[in-house]
Amino acid sequence: MPYSLILDIVVAVLLLVMIPYVIRLNRRLGMLRRDKAQLEKLAMTFAESTKRADESLGNLRASAEDMQRKLNSARTLHDDLAFLLDRGEKAADRLEEMVRASRTMGSGPKPVEQPTASTGRAPASAGPASQPGREPNVTTPENDVSHSEAERELLRALRSAN
Repeated sequence: MPYSLILDIVVAVLLLVMIPYVIRLNRRLGMLRRDKAQLEKLAMTFAESTKRADESLGNLRASAEDMQRKLNSARTLHDDLAFLLDRGEKAADRLEEMVRASRTMGSGPKPVEQPTASTGRAPASAGPASQPGREPNVTTPENDVSHSEAERELLRALRSAN
């Protein structure tokens, strides 16, 4: 048998075998062409989602920077408040020492004139001579029920310091 005839038979057999594969490939390519519009929509949606994610990351970074500035400001305020609290405690300790010192000195409390309702100040002539028949508007820490015990002690200390 001549070589050309054998070669033609081999090529014919290979073509018969390849025809079903070509038919399947053609169907799949047709499906891909039909789904091309959906694939393009999916690609556009993905691109938009990526763009929004980038914008959100930018906003998140800006928010993080803003929060960091606020945190730094809060730390500064915390330090300032801690300093003021420490100074206030020192002042309260000094005042308490003055109160104790005034108690040991044995000085009695001095009467305090009450402020008037209209001006908020004690009247210039609030003595008994200014209003005959009325007692002066004087209270002492012992008979004043509007002040707490701590306020009464503070008033005593201030009076004794004068």
